[in-house]
Amino acid sequence: MFGKWVEIEFDCLPLRTVTRIDAPLDASPVYEQFVLRVKDALQRHGAHNTYYLHRGICRYHLTNDPLIGMLEFAFEGTVMTGEKDVKTKALEISTELKRETCEWLTEPMVTSFAESVQQALMVEFDRYIAAGDLQKTEERIKAIQEQNESDGGFIGMYL
Repeated sequence: MFGKWVEIEFDCLPLRTVTRIDAPLDASPVYEQFVLRVKDALQRHGAHNTYYLHRGICRYHLTNDPLIGMLEFAFEGTVMTGEKDVKTKALEISTELKRETCEWLTEPMVTSFAESVQQALMVEFDRYIAAGDLQKTEERIKAIQEQNESDGGFIGMYL
């Protein structure tokens, strides 16, 4: 029987769906900080083929016993896909070790696994894309291309 050595969970906000970049007046400080991080992602990467992942968790299982040898990282940040929006091109995420059940853990191991979160997330996000409605994505891209042609080649910000 095969186990699951890497578990990844996240909430995904397609940046093209963001219509407001200001927090409501009655927003909690936590939500206000989240809005500022999304706004920063929009300014840095734009809305075209970009996704903001939040509440992300990546768990590594180093043994077949979940009580021994588990590392859990929290992550948040931006995923950018290619032109056709079907494959992960780049990531800009922050990671933080949240929990571990690994008595032999050293700081170089934490650093190495934190860097590995990016590689694991690229694989998982490609799976996430493939599991989604590819037909809808293709229709959206076609509509953007048609609008681009009718507007004389200009693709505006916040698509």
